[in-house]
Amino acid sequence: MRGTTSQNATHPVLIFWIAAGWIGYSLLPWYGVEEFWRFEWLLDGYPFDQDYAPALFLIGQGEKLWLAPMLIALILPVFALGRPKSDPLFSRLLILSGAIGFGWLIAQGFGIGIRGFAFDWLKALFGELGDRQFGMGYGAMICASAFLFLFTQGIAARGAVNGDVFVVSAIGGVIVIVTAFVFFPIAKMLFAAFITEDGAYSISVFFSKFFDDRLWGLGCLRGARCGAAWNSLFLAIAVGFITTVLGLAFALVVTRSGFRFKRGLRALTVLPIITPPFVIGLALILLFGLSGAVTVFFADLFGIQPTRWLYGLPGVLIAQTLAFTPIAFLVLIGVVEGVSPSMEEAAQTLRANKWQTFRTVSLPLMRPGLANA
Repeated sequence: MRGTTSQNATHPVLIFWIAAGWIGYSLLPWYGVEEFWRFEWLLDGYPFDQDYAPALFLIGQGEKLWLAPMLIALILPVFALGRPKSDPLFSRLLILSGAIGFGWLIAQGFGIGIRGFAFDWLKALFGELGDRQFGMGYGAMICASAFLFLFTQGIAARGAVNGDVFVVSAIGGVIVIVTAFVFFPIAKMLFAAFITEDGAYSISVFFSKFFDDRLWGLGCLRGARCGAAWNSLFLAIAVGFITTVLGLAFALVVTRSGFRFKRGLRALTVLPIITPPFVIGLALILLFGLSGAVTVFFADLFGIQPTRWLYGLPGVLIAQTLAFTPIAFLVLIGVVEGVSPSMEEAAQTLRANKWQTFRTVSLPLMRPGLANA
């Protein structure tokens, strides 16, 4: 009897996400609310005002009816409660619920915007909508999260990653985040390259933009400016070389010297990795920008006229060097530690000085690791 009960018990994580989906759909404002956490919206027409209403109340008032299909996706996982995970219907219900809910939420979000239908073919098919919708609020975001993790639980129930719900959910979350913040913006920029001034799509426009002199021009050979592609290539080569040299230097200091503060150096090299990239850029501007602290100090002390030298390739080079040197250090410290000190000691026994030992013994052994860095 105990075995049967345990087999039919539903994982509490499933109950949590079903409840979260219903809360987001029926209790929280579906669209974005300014100063949400001040909770003033609770006393300003909630839950019937369209600006603050949950999706369920909007549908009940005959508004935003395109949100109604998500009700089906919220009802489906309820039928999975009490079923054993080994039951094929359990995983099918969760996968179907997550796919329908998340897919429809994304589709209606892109299809209907602040001016009604976002695409001409939707206008041609259904006519003018006469309504609009704004950005996602907490209700929509929680509901989307619920659909996503219901889907991943269904995938896990089918045996993916040995049925580990946490790992499958983490993978699903990472895929969605990377898609939303990396692939989608890149794809949007790529599609924008095909758009003409009239709003139509044309391959010839793409090629004219792609081969523009602003990208591939070699004006720097004539005293002007090079294109963005050549600047990027030069920046990549320069950053790669500088960070590799600095990373190797730090690795040698930590592993081959009697430097007292090795632990502190290791800790400092990790800081740029855990620091958001914009913080490094902001710090450089506040220090060396046109009105930066260091710039103003030297201007007052030596009468040096402040310039905008930081706002360009030098500034980007410095920022990238600070950001990637720790990564090179972490890679190269393992490479340096992998070189046996006995070989270096043997070279020194043969009266080779430190530079000769490094150039003829250590460096050749480190070359594969340097290439990876």
